[in-house]
Amino acid sequence: MSPKRGPLATRVDEIKSAQPKICRSHCQPTCVNTLIWEHMCFKSITPASRPPPSSFPHSILGNPEREERVRSLSGMSKVKAAPPPGCTININDPQVQEAAIRIQASYRGHRSRKELREKGPPKFLQELKDVLLVEGSAAKLECRVSAFPDPFIIWLKDGKELKDGPKYRYVFEDPDVVALVVRDGELADLGRYTVTIKNPFGQTSGSACIIVEVPAKVNKGPDSIKGKRGTTVVLKANISGEPPPDVGWLKDGDDIEEDERVFFDVGDTNTILTIKNARPSDSGKYEVFVENNLGTDQSFARVDIL
Repeated sequence: MSPKRGPLATRVDEIKSAQPKICRSHCQPTCVNTLIWEHMCFKSITPASRPPPSSFPHSILGNPEREERVRSLSGMSKVKAAPPPGCTININDPQVQEAAIRIQASYRGHRSRKELREKGPPKFLQELKDVLLVEGSAAKLECRVSAFPDPFIIWLKDGKELKDGPKYRYVFEDPDVVALVVRDGELADLGRYTVTIKNPFGQTSGSACIIVEVPAKVNKGPDSIKGKRGTTVVLKANISGEPPPDVGWLKDGDDIEEDERVFFDVGDTNTILTIKNARPSDSGKYEVFVENNLGTDQSFARVDIL
């Protein structure tokens, strides 16, 4: 009974039968050398037991792909190529050294702030300040607070609590900034705002005002009117603006000179022109004019005295 043959011996026999020609030099058949070498490298258990590169068969040494394969299998892969330009850092570069110093300082500062945080009631590091809000824009009330554990925040306007939502937005920015954003500014946003900051150890509060600026505007102009001689004629216009606008009345393009018979009053939201004991000469084109540092507006009306 013939002995059993291993996979390598079987494969060698197959190669010998397929390629019977022998190299006429001192070498074994090229493909046989290669196969035996690759198998031997694979089966080597330790790097010390693996054959040195100088003993590679000629077919391997002459073939870069096979040479690299055997090096890889035997743990002798070539050293990786250096990274391309721009991918390395020169530690002797002054800019690199300065960046390293800044990173270390930042880390030390962060660690110090964390270590210094102690449990206790909230306290202001920076108080709220009054802010200016232009109609149609947004304003931000902002303060800095030290509080640990993290506090509970409430914002109020003129004593009434404000809910976090589309109009009023609560803002928390690390590490200690507390803010309120007021959107779509309007005259009604004018007022005093208060923030109350609480935690289990106590609470503190601070206040500031939002000063709203609104361009002068005639919201509703006077109506044209026909009156009888000797009657009292009244022209009324609704106005707005912050700062409160200057108001003037004109007749046929000229300023009206006030007296006891013809005069006008200016309120918070309106202005009224009064003409007593109306005369035909009072007929004409009347204009109300408003102005502040943000803008001007006017409106016209016709008065006919019959």
